[in-house]
Amino acid sequence: MPATVERAPATIERAPAPPDRARATRRRPTPPEQLGELLHEVFRFPGFRPHQEAVCRSVTRGEHVLLVMPTGAGKSLCYQLPGLARAGTTLVVSPLIALMEDQVGKLQELGLAADRIHSGRERGSGGQVYRDYLAGRLDYLFIAPERLGVPGFVDMLSRRKPTLIAIDEAHCISQWGHDFRPDYRMLGERLPQLQPTPIVALTATATPTVQRDIVRQLGLADVKTFIHGFRRDNIAVEVAQLPTPERGALAREILGKPGRLPAIIYAPTRKVAEAVPAELGRGVRAASYHAGMDAARRESVQTRFLSGELDVIVATIAFGMGIDKPDVRTVIHMALPGSVEGYYQEIGRAGRDGKRSRAVMLHSYADHRTHEYFTERDYPDPVELEDLFDLLGPRPRTRESLARRLRIDRDALERRLQKLWVHGGAQIQGDDEVTRGRSGWERSYVAQRTHKQGQLLRIASYAESPRCRMLQLVEHFGDQEDSGDPCGICDVCAPEDCVAQRTRESRADERALLSRILERLLAHDRQTVGKLFRDGFERELARRDFEGLLAALARARLVTITDASFQKEGRTISYRRVELTRKGRAAAEGDASASALNITITESPTTKGSSKKGSSKKGSSKKGSSKKGSSRSSKRKRGASERPDDAALAASAPTELVDALTDWRKTEARRLGIPAYRILTNKALLGVAAARPRDRETMSEVKGVGPKVIERFADDILQIVRDF
Repeated sequence: MPATVERAPATIERAPAPPDRARATRRRPTPPEQLGELLHEVFRFPGFRPHQEAVCRSVTRGEHVLLVMPTGAGKSLCYQLPGLARAGTTLVVSPLIALMEDQVGKLQELGLAADRIHSGRERGSGGQVYRDYLAGRLDYLFIAPERLGVPGFVDMLSRRKPTLIAIDEAHCISQWGHDFRPDYRMLGERLPQLQPTPIVALTATATPTVQRDIVRQLGLADVKTFIHGFRRDNIAVEVAQLPTPERGALAREILGKPGRLPAIIYAPTRKVAEAVPAELGRGVRAASYHAGMDAARRESVQTRFLSGELDVIVATIAFGMGIDKPDVRTVIHMALPGSVEGYYQEIGRAGRDGKRSRAVMLHSYADHRTHEYFTERDYPDPVELEDLFDLLGPRPRTRESLARRLRIDRDALERRLQKLWVHGGAQIQGDDEVTRGRSGWERSYVAQRTHKQGQLLRIASYAESPRCRMLQLVEHFGDQEDSGDPCGICDVCAPEDCVAQRTRESRADERALLSRILERLLAHDRQTVGKLFRDGFERELARRDFEGLLAALARARLVTITDASFQKEGRTISYRRVELTRKGRAAAEGDASASALNITITESPTTKGSSKKGSSKKGSSKKGSSKKGSSRSSKRKRGASERPDDAALAASAPTELVDALTDWRKTEARRLGIPAYRILTNKALLGVAAARPRDRETMSEVKGVGPKVIERFADDILQIVRDF
């Protein structure tokens, strides 16, 4: 939505030394082959980091470039050095005020003429910056994307076109990116006025889909793409399931060990960010950081952490972009992140000095539900946007009148209006007047909403996958030159080094189960995880315990587990498939219960010291320990509305089938305009999932499924059941 205020917390304006404005006027172009001399003379670096030189030469030659390189790999130099070599003013579009201030301050310390225009500066300061720009007295001008929407600003820039345009955090321009910002959409409309200036788009978190969208949105032709360096050999990634109340104590335990500080803890909410510092204890100097704090407090906390006065900063995702603290030893996520892209960017703030560091993610299914709530809030149901679209017409309407007609508060209106504007269904005139946009906006919005939901599914799959953590991240971003080898230091590759989990050797009863898994795969390889569980282990194991055994086999290189999906009548059906490796086949054909299966079992901290038969439903049913734990876990997974006496039913219902039926019920309820419970109650849905009926007759035997349900929905329900 057009605006003149940056979408970022304002920080206290620095007072760096004034830029050397005369120096900028004396510069002459530097040929690409002499960039090393300029690097040493001005930036005081002895040489290039890996991949930097090829990028800098390409940009210096005037080629459009898309650079995807991880946090801490030196992306900033890839526009700063070429911009200087091209002997003009480099225009830098940056989304955060704190990031601009940090970059401008560092450039000015090098004696370069750099300045910025943003809403955090004093009124009147922009006039001098404009004059310096037009007079050619600036090497770099930093602006926020919102500035391009200010009337006359782009015209001012076009009077003396920049020598290079750098778009930092370029993933923000794509609706498929993890941090999409509508104001970045203006870049594709405004920048053509500054052509033929070359453009370099830089980001640390762009998947192949986002990469293509960045190029398309910016209208770049003959663009050179550099995608390098996503493997971080010094970061050991670890993922552990843990109930929310126990995470603070574990974080205290982890950070209490030598060599674990300084640390960044990412909290899912402001409330958690405020609570965790106290949980860490008096021996740890910690403070919280989030967007609800005033600018002065945020600036103070950030400065104290960067200077070493604080050991730990406990922050929401409002913290960290562009922050360069090289000695962070530990990054802890106190909940499941919102996307793989965001997660990678956040763990990339560890170990920038090249020394061994660790990233720990603590999660549970409850985190998934929290993300679903925020996603549904921030990406409203398309029906809600349709209601707003129907109210609009050629005559302007005020926001207040729209909120009143829709009977919603101003915040809810802004969320709907922003999405409608981004996808062309609304037009904003002035500060408060809204008119109808084009029809056909629904398709792109639904696609974006679905993609956002898919990002959560992908990070959840990542957390549960038994494959090398770093290798999965490298593959996610499509690194062009990676070896494809396991990292050797994550919790999958080196479980004995875990700090958030416990490891032990498999017990005799577990080795018997592992042997049976291999035998079943030997008879029928490449089975889905769900089928393997249902056909051979459902009666004696909880699903979570079964998947723990599969993960142990995968870590021992006896099986491989791959993610897959297919489309069925507009629905994406996701599943995982298990396949024997050569080593696993040899073990299955020989004595699979002997030393080959004396492998490492990984346990979450809460399972330490569990009984010998803790993983077996049958073995623990007398005391009720495992069964009760499984019931509690299943009850949490099904949602807070489930009654305790439904726990046994929930425990026997396959999770994937319950989720598929729930998604179908939700979609059908919206289509018919009725509450979801009128299609199937929660208990009836669990009953269907547990019974897995194959025809109408057996379906009618499920408690809560009456004749009307059979008549209207049996075909759909039975098809979903057959898919699993």
